[in-house]
Amino acid sequence: MKFTKDHEWIKVEGDVATIGITEYAAEALGELVYVELPKVGNTYKVHDAFAVVESSKSASDVYIPVAGEVVSVNEALSSQPELVNNSSYENGWIAKVKMSNAADLADAMDEAAYKEFLKNQ
Repeated sequence: MKFTKDHEWIKVEGDVATIGITEYAAEALGELVYVELPKVGNTYKVHDAFAVVESSKSASDVYIPVAGEVVSVNEALSSQPELVNNSSYENGWIAKVKMSNAADLADAMDEAAYKEFLKNQ
């Protein structure tokens, strides 16, 4: 699993990346009340806003860490946005994207680097 400075996580299997927000981001937002999912078939460039997570405190864009096409979304989040808070890395994923360029991950951090990054947040 890799992490971004915008607090997204990404897990790659072949040319498909599963993307969500980190536990840190979910905790900072508080209990989520709504997740706006991207549409299957939409294509994005690196760092495009592709989803929105909303809590009673605020709404935040989720930025896509890789360019590609959305091939699947986590429909469960439509009725259970709290899955992001309760299970960020398993059941709280947002979308699966067929990557157009795996090199987009060059700037992503591993878990140790991300934990170090969080110390300065």
